[in-house]
Amino acid sequence: MSNRRRKYFGRGGPPGGKGRISLLPSILTTISLFSGFYAIVAAVNEQFFHAAVAIIIAGVFDGLDGRVARLTNTASRFGEEYDSLCDLVAFGVAPAILAYQWVLVSYGRYGWLAAFLYVAATALRLARFNSQPPADENKNFTGLPCPAAGGMIATTYLFCHFFELGGRAMEIAVMVAVYLLSYLMISSIVYQSFKSPETQRKKAFQMMVALVLLIVVLATEPRVTLFVLGLVYVLSGPLAAAYRLVVPAKTAGTDDEEGAQKDTTVAKPDEAAAAPDSSR
Repeated sequence: MSNRRRKYFGRGGPPGGKGRISLLPSILTTISLFSGFYAIVAAVNEQFFHAAVAIIIAGVFDGLDGRVARLTNTASRFGEEYDSLCDLVAFGVAPAILAYQWVLVSYGRYGWLAAFLYVAATALRLARFNSQPPADENKNFTGLPCPAAGGMIATTYLFCHFFELGGRAMEIAVMVAVYLLSYLMISSIVYQSFKSPETQRKKAFQMMVALVLLIVVLATEPRVTLFVLGLVYVLSGPLAAAYRLVVPAKTAGTDDEEGAQKDTTVAKPDEAAAAPDSSR
């Protein structure tokens, strides 16, 4: 094996080197890419149910590859870039084509422009995520993660398919949702990441109980529960941002009241000291 090939494929380099290719995480990422590509093919053939399920499967493997890389200490720069390229296909192009073939095609130019906006927002979201410092990645996300956005489009179709929803009102709602998801991905709204290792170690039992409850809830009717859970997560960012805008105002008012109370408390000893002088 030549020195150049050994540099990229050999085992002598340090863990996490920028040229090292880790097999297991890359396989999981490739499965996510395959699911996204299959979703595109199924959407083009108007097999929307298969496309939506494939996008959800891509999201499952996308969540696994990063965790496996961290657990096995095989994270690398190659894996990060490969994962981002696969995410653009699985959660950018695939959901956009699904939404276009399902609803947006009836709106002509406005429909495919909405689909393009979603793909462009996904690419911008991934580029911004890759440029963030590594210290900020484990705490939260800036903007809606693209797997959540793509999963929201997929679960929306499953939800409408389950209740047999249709008509102009549903189509308008889907188009508005595509625009809103595009905005949330490139916005500065903070979303919880749920991948902090400190939290996982300290609350392992609570997380296990929550996982069991989540499986039970999802098993009841996946086409409904997946949509509800996705909607809750998508709305959690704007609601939390609105809450943070309200709470500081209340805190500032409380601080002003406490400051006024401290001023009156400080003034009392002076009044007490002035009393003997007046008696004299």
